[in-house]
Amino acid sequence: MTAFYSIYAAIAGLLLGSFYNVVGLRVPLGESIIRPRSHCTTCQRTLGASELVPFFSYLFLRGACRGCGTKISFLYPLTEMGTALLFVSMPWFIGWSPELFVAWALISLLIIICISDLRYMLIPNKVLLVFSVIFLGLRLLLPVDPWWDMFLGAGVGFALLLLIAIVSKNGMGGGDIKLFAVLGMVLGWKGVLLAFLLSCCYGTLIGIVGMLLGKVRRGKPMPFGPAIALGTLTAYLWGEALLTWYYQFL
Repeated sequence: MTAFYSIYAAIAGLLLGSFYNVVGLRVPLGESIIRPRSHCTTCQRTLGASELVPFFSYLFLRGACRGCGTKISFLYPLTEMGTALLFVSMPWFIGWSPELFVAWALISLLIIICISDLRYMLIPNKVLLVFSVIFLGLRLLLPVDPWWDMFLGAGVGFALLLLIAIVSKNGMGGGDIKLFAVLGMVLGWKGVLLAFLLSCCYGTLIGIVGMLLGKVRRGKPMPFGPAIALGTLTAYLWGEALLTWYYQFL
């Protein structure tokens, strides 16, 4: 039965990962996620059914459009397979419990914001609004102890990033501020503080590696979304253990 659920989670992850590509690439531009149908952005040819199979179509087409031969961004299959792997791996960390729906929703949000931030350096308000409603509903159905921690977490996440933005004179984007408010609903006030700290650490490492590879230039802005995603997942999965370890030194 566990194998069946894992296969189901993998298929759902592949399909949703493909959908999240559309959301992350279209919503920031104000485009519909329904129309027009999926097409090559170069030759505008509408894609057929065989070209829309998540991940496997990329392999079958050898990473290029069948019509014009334009290379397809590796971001598409990476998102699809990454979403599937994360969906499948979550039960190993938190078990087959109702909390899985929270974990999968959190992964979904992080995948979308990574796509939009990498492509446009923008975190869409519409996406954050939708997921704030989703998380509110999930946390009301699957309450945490204490119940008010989700509201305090949202307030702390928003206030912390807003304060940093003011002190640094807009060194922190408005999308990041609202994103941490939404994340606070899932992580609580301790978790969201830890997620921010870890995000900064991951961001520093990514920046250093990027500069060594010549992909990041000193003084130039870089997408913070991937670092936030890594920091958030780390805090969500291992936050309690990390905080317990930290308290030993106080």
